[in-house]
Amino acid sequence: MEKKWYVVNTYSGHENKVKEKLEMRAESMDMEDYIFRVVVPEEKVVEVKDGVTKEKTKKMFPGYIIVEMIMTDEAWYVVRNTPGVTGFIGSSGKGAKPTPLQPYEVDKILGNMGISRIDVDNELEVGIKVKIVSGPFNGMFGKVESIDLPNQKVMLLVDLFGQETSVEVELSQIEKV
Repeated sequence: MEKKWYVVNTYSGHENKVKEKLEMRAESMDMEDYIFRVVVPEEKVVEVKDGVTKEKTKKMFPGYIIVEMIMTDEAWYVVRNTPGVTGFIGSSGKGAKPTPLQPYEVDKILGNMGISRIDVDNELEVGIKVKIVSGPFNGMFGKVESIDLPNQKVMLLVDLFGQETSVEVELSQIEKV
């Protein structure tokens, strides 16, 4: 089974508390190999009030968090029974497992926050093999040559017409093989 992103419904205003509790439960219940990242989707908004410009962080989807996890019965149970969680989005109920978000949906949410779907710190390094999942090189495999975190890009060596060629793609266009 592979890890995917799921939307979890929480009590509105308790998103950060639920994130904290879920991360603590994943650690204490030894589920760190199944529950990876918990994200409260937020964006920076500039507000002008009484002539004063302020930058605020605003929740993109109040009452929701997204969780990167491998959907096993145990992981599903841990998330569902975390205090403050009311359920998964995309589940018909009656014990049915939820539908994961599509990669392009995750890329859009995380991209607005300056985060990549690939956990760059733990998953991406020079020399590993990745698959290109969108753009002109869609479906091709390549080896990571360099990583440009500030610009969210990677240089890959791909086989073009029998010759190794360097191509630059965005982090959101690749996934680990």
